[in-house]
Amino acid sequence: MKKYLLTIFCCLIGITSQAQKSSHKKLDAMIVQGMKDWKVPGLATIVVKDGEVVFQKTYGVKNLETKEAVDENTLFNMASTTKAIVAIAMGMLVDDGKLDWDDKVTDYVPYFKLSDSYSTSDARIKDLLTHNLGIGNADALWTLDSLSTKETIQRFQFAEKTYPLRGGFIYQNIMYAVAGEVIAAASGKPWNEFVQERIFNPLEMTRTQAIAANIFKAGNYVTPYLNDVEEGLVEVDYGFSDQIGPAGMICSTAHDIGNYLTFLVNDGVFKSDTLLQPKTFKKLFEPHSFLGTTGTYPTNALTKPNWNTYGLGWFQQDYKGHKLDFHTGSLFGLVAIAGIMHDKDVAVYVFANLDHAELRHAIMYKAMDLFAFDDDGRDWHTEVFNLYEGFKKEGIEKAQKGEAERVKNTKPSLPLADYEGTYKNKMLGSVQVTLLNDTLQINFNDFITYSLEHWHYDTFNTNKDPRFYEKLKVNFDLNEAGKSSRLNIMGEVFTKKE
Repeated sequence: MKKYLLTIFCCLIGITSQAQKSSHKKLDAMIVQGMKDWKVPGLATIVVKDGEVVFQKTYGVKNLETKEAVDENTLFNMASTTKAIVAIAMGMLVDDGKLDWDDKVTDYVPYFKLSDSYSTSDARIKDLLTHNLGIGNADALWTLDSLSTKETIQRFQFAEKTYPLRGGFIYQNIMYAVAGEVIAAASGKPWNEFVQERIFNPLEMTRTQAIAANIFKAGNYVTPYLNDVEEGLVEVDYGFSDQIGPAGMICSTAHDIGNYLTFLVNDGVFKSDTLLQPKTFKKLFEPHSFLGTTGTYPTNALTKPNWNTYGLGWFQQDYKGHKLDFHTGSLFGLVAIAGIMHDKDVAVYVFANLDHAELRHAIMYKAMDLFAFDDDGRDWHTEVFNLYEGFKKEGIEKAQKGEAERVKNTKPSLPLADYEGTYKNKMLGSVQVTLLNDTLQINFNDFITYSLEHWHYDTFNTNKDPRFYEKLKVNFDLNEAGKSSRLNIMGEVFTKKE
């Protein structure tokens, strides 16, 4: 009987091994084809099942000029998948008795202030992680300036309230910067040191960098790229903004992410070391914000979920009757996606160095199909590629329509020199407008400078931003005296100071 059972056991192992090899081959083939179609320079994919890394492979190059290959130790940016790690760190402090999810934010960060006094006084620790504090997006705070973390948070008080506290959902990076300050206050050390000691070291994530700027010293990192409609594949500037580091600046590698996913699949345990108590680990993945049936991701048109929620650093929806927790990350030419299906013990992670390489979605769902459901029925690459090609076409058509609506043969209302001056915004700081070689220049906070090209009337276009390769519209308003009084950009108004 023992020999019979042993034979059956060995057969089952053999069948499982063959199935995984087949899944490995199918996923690999899709990735190779997908990289060609999306023109992705470099990519890494990791899959963990039942606590074991069953797929870990790197593809392509770190840099198109040097042609150096991506390897398991190459640093990519985790972008907003960083948020889940910050939530884990917060959970550890809960386990330590250093804070509670329902503690008030102001108890830890006294200078925390929102535009609504009630929201300020009632904001709780968990609210920092759920994007439902009622305040509008304020990412211009870090894309147009390089303030310190404290100054960024203090300026955020001027962001307008757009819905009741916990009564909606607007994605909000700045609140994760506040979460980093809470971690520092409760632990007595900067958030990056805390995650290094309590998360990266125990998980043997030896190459992972909490401060993005440190990758240049660490070496072996990718170059960010973008596929521009007009210019094709172009290298873009790194957009690292470590003042909001907890929102999306951690950088990691395929090797290190394998350990991180193993920890997630094992419910907070790594190599028999319990890093997070079961109750706390479960809390991270409970729904805390409700997004409705439409959700936020265009891929919902393909997955057709019945519900969409947000946990503590994770988007959530149903997929094939099971709960899927996932999150993308996007930062100027660098992207990532993380996904985990707890009741199937499968987790997936993808890195790439191409702006909005949505092949990442196809890889995640294909990996889930193959390793969680043994299902090869859908051509995820083709479906996702066609979906986003449709959006690309719509974008081109919108640009063409905008060009057609341009009123030709107009001139600015004033001589260019009369637009010069300093324009201020309480939240976003100052813009210095100057005339250089008959071209207007606008400088935001001595951080980034654009050249302006006349569009029509008193509207101008900037040159393409070196980080995201888009032109921005700048419009000048005149006062009753016929003088330039305001500058409008990115939906924000800057008032001229006389």
